[in-house]
Amino acid sequence: MSVLNQASPSTALPDAALALRPSACPGLLRIVAARDGGICRIKLPGGELSAAQAAVIADVSERHAAGVVELTNRANLQVRGVRSGHEAALIAALVDAGLGPIRATGAVDADNLLLASSADDVRNVMVSPAAGRDPFALFDTRPLCIEMLTLLQSEARFAALSPKFALLLDGGERLARLDHPHDVWLAAMQAEDGVRFVFGLAGCPPAVADADANAFPHIARTGSHSAVDHPHPNYAGALAAVLPAQVTDLVRALLHTFLDLAAPDATRMRHLLATHPVDALLQHAQTYVDFPLSRDTSLANWLRPTPADATLRLGAHAQRVVGMLHVGGQPPLGRLDATTLRGLATLSQQQGNGTLRMTPWQSVLLPDIAADAAPTVLAEMNALGLACDPAQPMTRLIACAGSTGCAKSLADTKADALRLADRLPDGIDVHLSGCPRSCAAAHCAPYTLLAAEPGIYDLYRRDGQPGFGSRVAHQLTIEQAADMLDPLAHPARSPSDA
Repeated sequence: MSVLNQASPSTALPDAALALRPSACPGLLRIVAARDGGICRIKLPGGELSAAQAAVIADVSERHAAGVVELTNRANLQVRGVRSGHEAALIAALVDAGLGPIRATGAVDADNLLLASSADDVRNVMVSPAAGRDPFALFDTRPLCIEMLTLLQSEARFAALSPKFALLLDGGERLARLDHPHDVWLAAMQAEDGVRFVFGLAGCPPAVADADANAFPHIARTGSHSAVDHPHPNYAGALAAVLPAQVTDLVRALLHTFLDLAAPDATRMRHLLATHPVDALLQHAQTYVDFPLSRDTSLANWLRPTPADATLRLGAHAQRVVGMLHVGGQPPLGRLDATTLRGLATLSQQQGNGTLRMTPWQSVLLPDIAADAAPTVLAEMNALGLACDPAQPMTRLIACAGSTGCAKSLADTKADALRLADRLPDGIDVHLSGCPRSCAAAHCAPYTLLAAEPGIYDLYRRDGQPGFGSRVAHQLTIEQAADMLDPLAHPARSPSDA
């Protein structure tokens, strides 16, 4: 079993201490109805699961659901189309495979289902898919990820956190998703006396721009934040820095501070920042820790020095250990069928270390592949239907469940995205959303097609405006949208250059 699934068991949480809250978010223990059946979301520690666990997920998706496994934009998995009456059997199989929260040991009965669901909800820590292996990393975040996940599930009070409340732990990797806003983010920094972690609230680590920023603006960040989930103006970038040994205590202090001060209807850190200045939050958090916790003004203009490059999730790339590579591919629109998932599990056992890493780009990474085996692995992944080259259009498209899976969607975004792939101009990233909720993207994509009716979309371009950006065209077919995208992205290109 993956090391990230071996968090130490916690003591039993006292029932009276839990502030249980209703939630419409799917979980492993709370299957939520959708148009195509139930959705069961499986939160993966660090995005990682073993080949044996992947095989279990493939089996239960066929036995108890529609055989569709979806990758999420927070590096989790969800089984779609869970059949009525099959929920308990599906949950039991997943828990037995070690995929549940640390409270969910043995049978999940009515007495502990709510408690275990709350522990499941708060397992929201994102790390790089290449954590521990990326040659650019300053720190291996995997042990800290385990500590933070154990903390979240072990303190009864944290059950009151929203299932959307999330933490980012950035080790400085080149393969990193930095444009997802998080309630608390921590990023490794090289200091004179060793590595420290700078931290901030309700946003993203500000980073230097990548050379490919113009071609892939969602890959290389310049400190701007998602317009879909933008931070409150009170956000102040990097606030201070702590030692790695202090990270878990810092997170604990910030979570208790949020729960102490947030109004009952405040679910995210940005809501708290709307009513409390940053310095007041740090002063309050200081009561929970025995190390200094005040704003460090010297970090006001701190930038993550290593630019992130999302294309490293695709193809074969060097790991920290010489001669070892990770190999990645993108399933079409973030969906795998059971056969494909089994094939990836087998491939990881035969050529890798027997684990798979899901990424927040809805792709799959197989780590620890010997360099001489990489061509074979790439060929196998391509044969399984995964796109492994960033030039392939399918690596630059994301789409929500669409009208076949969601009652709120106005269009079949999955089918329309496949049509767009045949005409998508080079170097352009597009998000298709069936409604304004933007379930498929926590970040703001360079271009968004927002459904207006079946097969008809409004086109938005990211420009710093709230939501999806500015609307540049109205009531377009997929073909009309494809024709507009190239001149929008390359306004200086002459007809002879096209």
